[in-house]
Amino acid sequence: MEKALAGVKVLDLTQFEAGTSCTEMLAWLGADVIKVEPPKMGEQGRWSLTDKPGVDSYYFMLLNANKRGITLNLKSEEGRAIFLDLVKKVDILTENYSLGTLESLDLAYDKLREINPRLIYLTIKGFGTTGPYSAYKSFDMIAQAAGGAFSVTGFPGSPPLKPGPTIGDTGTGMHAAIGILAAYIQRERTGRGQKVEIAMQEAVLNFCRVAIMGMYSNGKPAGRHGNRLGAPGDVFKCAPGGDNDYCYIFCTTPEMWQSLCKTIGHPELITDERFKDARSRSKNLDTLAAIIAEWTMQRSKHEVMETLGAAGVPCGKVLDSVELLNDPHLRERGMIVTVKHPARGDFTMPGCAVRLSDSPVEVKPSPLLGEHNAEVYRELLNFDAAKLESLQHDGII
Repeated sequence: MEKALAGVKVLDLTQFEAGTSCTEMLAWLGADVIKVEPPKMGEQGRWSLTDKPGVDSYYFMLLNANKRGITLNLKSEEGRAIFLDLVKKVDILTENYSLGTLESLDLAYDKLREINPRLIYLTIKGFGTTGPYSAYKSFDMIAQAAGGAFSVTGFPGSPPLKPGPTIGDTGTGMHAAIGILAAYIQRERTGRGQKVEIAMQEAVLNFCRVAIMGMYSNGKPAGRHGNRLGAPGDVFKCAPGGDNDYCYIFCTTPEMWQSLCKTIGHPELITDERFKDARSRSKNLDTLAAIIAEWTMQRSKHEVMETLGAAGVPCGKVLDSVELLNDPHLRERGMIVTVKHPARGDFTMPGCAVRLSDSPVEVKPSPLLGEHNAEVYRELLNFDAAKLESLQHDGII
């Protein structure tokens, strides 16, 4: 079946994660994403985090699935000329270089827009292209700190804590994909492209909307509350007691609370004055947590989730990374897939979380450096074998 974004061509200059996660999503949904990298070394994410010199890193492989890869030296005059010819052939261009990088190469948005008025140009920066912080460099943890995520993560009285998921990077990438698709839909009406700008700090702040909600009531900065949310809402230790042998249990309605009490063998708690409503339970949370933990510690986290889930009580077992890649539920749904990488062999990875009934996603391995040079340059610019050989000899590709 035809993919949702079939026919959409993307010239991808992004590196590391904030941009590559965006273009990977577009590629999963069917866009022809052409990743442009410097000759010989490629983008830094290929090699800076690899465990084997000369072999693409797992980091790169996880963020560049389904793309085609070409090399091009943008620091050379001929390379820039080829790049401008490519810009004429695509719908979207994405970059997350430091502020001013493309401008220094005479490849700024204003110039690209002149040669392709329909171009949608994505730029990702740590703090945007304007404002007092605009020239500052950023990584995921910098954006998470400046965007508010650190301040609301951790336990009361503890130092701010970095959240594990890279919401500063991939969270920015998902915002970028939304912005691109909105601009693309508008272009279908107007015929005009536009510039899409995403700041990592602002993407993180967007994820913090609910976390900072408390300040509206008391005027004080939102605090850190650990794992507790609601009554009950917490992690509970499970058997046999390993580092990740926990479940999170969360009840929000009287029906869920009553089901929890009955399922853990304490129906009397339903009418106990200490736990009769959410306010009462909050005041006696330590006592309640001990009662629940006594039940969970006699069972594995898998049994706890299955038992409570069947009873209508929201419960999630804490799955570590190895368990996630082997989870039968995720495997059955196709969220965990195994692809065959030309250098690494079988590689198991998370797939696409977006499901479209008429255009299922087929996950393909990330491209080797310059893997599609001949294919792309022949297809878009009609370069023959002699031209390609000359460009390679001169270090242009």
